[in-house]
Amino acid sequence: MLSSQLFKITSLNSISVLLKIGIGLITSKVLAIFIGPTGMALVGNLRNFITSVESVSTLGFQNGIVKYVAENNGDKEEFKKIFSTLFFSLVAITIVIGSILFFFAPYWNQLIFGNNLDYSYVFRVLAIVLPLYTASLYLVSIINGLGKFKTVIYINSIGNCIGLFITLLFIWKWFLLGALLSIIITPSLLFFVTVYYILKDISIINSIRLDLFDFKIIKNLSHYFLMAMVSGILGPIVFLAIRNQVIQNIGLNEAGFWEAMTRISTYYLLFINTLLTVYYYPKLVLADSKRETKKVFWSFYKNVLPLFAIGLIVIYLFRNLMIKILFTEDFEPVSNLFLWQLIGDFFKAASWILGLQFFAKKMTKAFIITEVLSLAILYISSFCFISIFKTEGVVIAHAVTYFLYLLVLGIYFRKSLF
Repeated sequence: MLSSQLFKITSLNSISVLLKIGIGLITSKVLAIFIGPTGMALVGNLRNFITSVESVSTLGFQNGIVKYVAENNGDKEEFKKIFSTLFFSLVAITIVIGSILFFFAPYWNQLIFGNNLDYSYVFRVLAIVLPLYTASLYLVSIINGLGKFKTVIYINSIGNCIGLFITLLFIWKWFLLGALLSIIITPSLLFFVTVYYILKDISIINSIRLDLFDFKIIKNLSHYFLMAMVSGILGPIVFLAIRNQVIQNIGLNEAGFWEAMTRISTYYLLFINTLLTVYYYPKLVLADSKRETKKVFWSFYKNVLPLFAIGLIVIYLFRNLMIKILFTEDFEPVSNLFLWQLIGDFFKAASWILGLQFFAKKMTKAFIITEVLSLAILYISSFCFISIFKTEGVVIAHAVTYFLYLLVLGIYFRKSLF
């Protein structure tokens, strides 16, 4: 039964991921032609910043929402409490964060883009659309918690198609500014798609009441806030620091090559990431014994990871063709970054399934310790390797970090694995 359901979800997920990859191929080519390696590096900086904003504005509750909705699926009153509490929390936090983004836009511009470029307008637009962006993330988490895996995949697929249209239009009209704006506006439009689907199962108006606001729910979700603050804020800050180190010591173009490699990595990791979020995470939440947890872990390692490894080998063999299709001749040096990036991503995928257990079982302290340790290793090793291997040093550090991370998690969860 598990294998049959996994096959159906995997097949549908594969179609969704292939669609997103196809869209990514188109947008990457357009970005390469219109903004080049330099623009690609700046886009990377903004993406890291938005990741931090997303973590703060959602309070890192997404994984917690999936857990509590899954556990209270049959309790309508408890579900209304969760929904109302999340709604009023969202309103309060987005007003605060949005105001900080809007009124301090010049500061954020200098922090992300430096003194020579003025894209303050981008941060003001982000402030305006932030409530829609945050609400869409909450609603998708609720749908995921209800076990509607197919609906989540449909929403993501439709959102990707809308994103393609917006991205192409904006880049064609405004070049680099358009690329930056599309990163902000596209996710917020997902809100309307999500509302359409969630209204089929939930009456939003009847589910929102101020008297149902429950601080106990916020307290229970606070563990996820602490975990998200580490990975969602500290993580992007580390990546920003590494990218700025590349820019200062090697050049803006080299930072653009690393961003290009990161984009390619993001495409093929989508399959693993989506499958883990949509299918395996709810299974881990409901697993109430080491035996059941072990079954979930090894389902991933036996059914998914071997196929992923084969895919990585194929990608490496056809890396030069991939660069030509995705980018332009200016991006040929990216070819030198593939080997260590692919090795690191294999270890990353293998460790992700174990790392989900931190969220599924609310293991806050263990998560924070391992996450800070891995980010510290990445930061220190990147700075050391950059001085020796130039840009290739960043991907070597990536591989070393995730090998050690997998080793630590394997030891920590050894009783659930063996």
